[in-house]
Amino acid sequence: MLRIALCIITAAAAGAAQNPFEGKSFYVNPSYQKELNSSIATATGAVKATLEGMLEVPSAFWVDVMAKINGTTPDTVEGILKDAGSRSPAQLVTLIVYDLPNRDCHAKASNGEICCTPNADGTCNYNANGDCSAGLNKYKTQYINPLAALVKEHCTKVPMVLIIEPDSLPNLATNQGDPHCGNSATKAAYEQGIPYAIETLSAACPQAALYLDAAHGGWLGWTNNIQLFAQEVTRLNVLDKLRGFSTNVANYQPIGIACPQLKWCLNGKHQSDPCCADPCHLEGQYNPAQNEANYVMELAASFPGKYFITDTGRNGVPNMRSNCANWCNIRGAGVGRRPTTATNSSFVDAYYWLKTPGESDGCTQTLPSGGKCSRYDSFCGSTDSIGSRPGEPDAPVAGGWFDYQIKQLAANSNPNLF
Repeated sequence: MLRIALCIITAAAAGAAQNPFEGKSFYVNPSYQKELNSSIATATGAVKATLEGMLEVPSAFWVDVMAKINGTTPDTVEGILKDAGSRSPAQLVTLIVYDLPNRDCHAKASNGEICCTPNADGTCNYNANGDCSAGLNKYKTQYINPLAALVKEHCTKVPMVLIIEPDSLPNLATNQGDPHCGNSATKAAYEQGIPYAIETLSAACPQAALYLDAAHGGWLGWTNNIQLFAQEVTRLNVLDKLRGFSTNVANYQPIGIACPQLKWCLNGKHQSDPCCADPCHLEGQYNPAQNEANYVMELAASFPGKYFITDTGRNGVPNMRSNCANWCNIRGAGVGRRPTTATNSSFVDAYYWLKTPGESDGCTQTLPSGGKCSRYDSFCGSTDSIGSRPGEPDAPVAGGWFDYQIKQLAANSNPNLF
C-alpha cells in the first residue's frame, strides 16, 4: 500500500551534487490529483487506499499539444511553473517535450498534431516524402519557441527536468524499414527538430537538465540496435547539451538487478544469478538488456559520462505480458517504485513516474462513448491489452483518463516497491 506524505528526494548515488533531482521537493500536479480523485470516489478497500496514497506522488507533465503551453491552470506549462515557483522552496518540475512533426512514426495511437504533410482530417500523411519544412517551421515557432520562452522566464525560479521526444530517435534508428519512419519527410523532421529543441531549450535555461529518450532494453538492447541509436545521437551533435537519457518511458520493462558486467547472462551463463531474471525471454534472442538496470549499464558504456532516468510508473509487475512487444494498456500491470534517487547506481539519477499512471496508451476500436476510434493502433487490441477480453471496458484515446486501468494499477502495486 502506498503511503507518502512528502516527496523530498534524498541522496543515494555518487556524484549526487550534480544530480538535478537531488534534495528537491517534486511538484505534484493538481490536475493529476483531480483525475485520481475521480477514481477514488468509486474505489473501495485497498485499491482506494493506494489511490489515496498516490495523490502525493509526483509525475511528469506531457506537453503533447501546443495548447498545453500557455495558460493559467495546472494543465498548462505556464500554470505549472507559476504554481511550482510559488512554493517554498520552489518545486522541481519534470516536463515531457513531445510534439515533433510526424511524431511516433511506427504507431498510430500517439500520432501528433504537427504534420509534415497533413491529411484533410488533420492526421498526418506518413507516406508523403519531402523536407517537412512547413511542419518544422510550425514545431519551431508554435511549439518549441513558446515553450523555451516560459522555460527562460522561470529558469532561476523553478528547477526543471526536460525529457526530449520519447520514441523519436529509437524509431529513426531501428524502423527505417517502415515507410512512415524511413521516408525523407519524417527523417528531416526528426533529424532537424530534435537538435533544434535541445539547443533552444538548453540556451533558454542552461541549468535545466535535459534527457533525450532512449526507449528501453526490449527495443534497443541488442548490440546492433544500440549502435544504430548511438550513431543517430552522435550525428545530431547535441551530447554536450544533455545531462543524459531517459529509459522505459511509458513502458513496462522491469528495473531488475544490474549484473556484474555486460552480457553476463547470455549463452545460458549465470542463470541462477537474480540479475539474469528474464520475464521477456530476451536472453535467448541474444539481448543482454533483459531488465532496465542492465540496459542502462549498456547505454552508459555507449555514452560515457552521461546519466539516466528510468520510468517506473507502471512496471511494478515484471511478468504480466504474454508478449513483451505489446505496450498498449497492459492488463495486470501495477504501479512501480515511487520517484527516488535511491537507485543503487552511480549513473542513474532517479526512478520517476514519467508516464502518468492512469492515462491511456491508446484507444480500442470502439471508444467508451460508443464512437469509432480514428487513431486505433492494432497493438491496443493485443491479447495483453485491456479491452480485448469480454467484460473489459473500452479504452479512451491516448492521454485520456482510464478509470479501469488506474484501479488495476493500484490493485497490482507491489508493496515492496514503495
